[in-house]
Amino acid sequence: MTTKHPKVQQRQGEFASRPVTRIWQEQETATNPYLAESCRCHGYDLFELMQHRRFVEVLLLLFQGELPTPEQTDLMEALMIACINPGPRHPAGRAAMNAGVSRSNTAHILPIALSVMGGTHLGGEEVVAAMRFFQAQQERNPAEVAGELLAAAVPPRKGDWHIAPGFGSRFGDIDPLATALASQLHEKPGCGHALHWGDCLAQELRSWRLGWLSPGIAAAVFIDLGLPPRAGAGLFQLLCAPGLLAHGLEMADKPITAMPFLDKEHYVIAAAAQKN
Repeated sequence: MTTKHPKVQQRQGEFASRPVTRIWQEQETATNPYLAESCRCHGYDLFELMQHRRFVEVLLLLFQGELPTPEQTDLMEALMIACINPGPRHPAGRAAMNAGVSRSNTAHILPIALSVMGGTHLGGEEVVAAMRFFQAQQERNPAEVAGELLAAAVPPRKGDWHIAPGFGSRFGDIDPLATALASQLHEKPGCGHALHWGDCLAQELRSWRLGWLSPGIAAAVFIDLGLPPRAGAGLFQLLCAPGLLAHGLEMADKPITAMPFLDKEHYVIAAAAQKN
């Protein structure tokens, strides 16, 4: 029996001699070309940014290439506070707490939690999907979109119903916190069409006990700020990171019994073993 191997071909194209970026410029020292004595972010001197700008302004500068307006700054900063802690009920928050109480290296708590925070359920991937949903639907009548979604969807027998990316139920009902956060962001001068349209869609879904979810709120703000969907997942993880790390560190000095553990009645592996 002979094994077929793919034909090996030489890679075409010439590789760059060094990476090129428009984001960051480093001015090398006179004595060592590998050390920088000053830096510029999209042309703005780092030391001047430190003196005269807020963190949120420089964050948006990094991703957009220009400083935001005061209204954009205020909107983004409000979202950062809204997302600062997903809480212990969020799967990523629980992952952080489990990592902390299990004596994981504290440097690993945040990567463990963020791997969960990047997922499709209330995570970064849902933000990306929600941003694309806004781009595709926000010029349409939200009542018509809601009608089409409800007509085409089949409610799940168990668990929450995410009728569209960024919209659905949380623990079987409308998330009151997400609703209140979206309402407050909607009142900001920097609020744009995506936030307004999403608020209208949430109102259309209300009678079905569906509404805003946190990834949808973040997605709407990112769209209104002009950010592309590819940036949505990572930015959402970044905004949620402080709370995840805090929960993990809080549990790091506690005994493992500080976290719940399944009793024998609900421990599936043990129950299956007893039957055998």
